[in-house]
Amino acid sequence: MRTRPMTREQARDEFTRQGITIREWAKEHGLPERTVYEVLAGRKKGVRGDAHRAAVLLGIKDGVIV
Repeated sequence: MRTRPMTREQARDEFTRQGITIREWAKEHGLPERTVYEVLAGRKKGVRGDAHRAAVLLGIKDGVIV
């Protein structure tokens, strides 16, 4: 069963719900903190590279990480 991707706001709310920082999450997933912030702010669309990986892992984009 496939669910819809989250909005950026919902993804941000997940950090509060889980009690973790964006910095901690980025480090845990091997992503640059700045990239995660930019994806969440909508400055990076998550088309390729680390931005794509971040968007998929955050759940705001339906995609595959190769």
